[in-house]
Amino acid sequence: MTTAGIVSLYRYPVKGLSPEPLEAAVLEAGAHFPGDRLFAIENGPSGFDPTAAEHLPKLKFLMLMRQERLARLKTRFDAASKVLSISQGGHVVAAGDLRTEAGRSAIESFLANSFADELRGPPRLLTAPPGYRFMDSRSGFLSIIDRASVDAIAAAAGRATLDPLRFRANVYVDGLGAWGEFGLVGRKVRLGDATLEIIKRIDRCAATDVDPSTGIRDMRMVDLLERSFGHHDCGVYARVVSGGGIKKGDQLIAL
Repeated sequence: MTTAGIVSLYRYPVKGLSPEPLEAAVLEAGAHFPGDRLFAIENGPSGFDPTAAEHLPKLKFLMLMRQERLARLKTRFDAASKVLSISQGGHVVAAGDLRTEAGRSAIESFLANSFADELRGPPRLLTAPPGYRFMDSRSGFLSIIDRASVDAIAAAAGRATLDPLRFRANVYVDGLGAWGEFGLVGRKVRLGDATLEIIKRIDRCAATDVDPSTGIRDMRMVDLLERSFGHHDCGVYARVVSGGGIKKGDQLIAL
């Protein structure tokens, strides 16, 4: 029986901005990971229509693949108050209630000043309508990576360790072995009290070149993966078949 344990959980409330660690989460059938990619920063007009939301390419938004300095911003989204705060160098530099025009304007003004030379137009904070998320993949509901896969990449790069947050997964597990998650594609797994179907491998882009703690582009990740492993993938996407709670320490069991 294939099993692994959950070692960490993360949500990314704003696409391209910093992760928030979680101790537990409740998954719902057919839904995305809770609190994940609820917002995105439009980089000039994107054509996004919240009344008929369709998947848009990441190039439409501020993103780590192009704007690596985003990693130097530490953000926190309070789900109760709907306030997003942005810190830099240990100090809050912008904050606003995302339900209000004034709150969104405070965030947008800060980003307009900070990324003026990288904008195609005024940055605008977009909110995902119900059932939609600002994912890189049309079928990306939540993502899973085994830490051993990250360790294998670190070894190939000649590094003792590599921050797994480069890969911005929701669920990190330990126990499948390097690239073991790939063998789950097309299968169902039990994760805590939820049942998931593993949909596909996640192909990686230059966003993973960026050190998430420094905002410095210090690797050529896609080239490294292709050269060392013959692919440029890390982790898998899954959809929730039946909902339930998950928490750190829970088991992932292949069915």
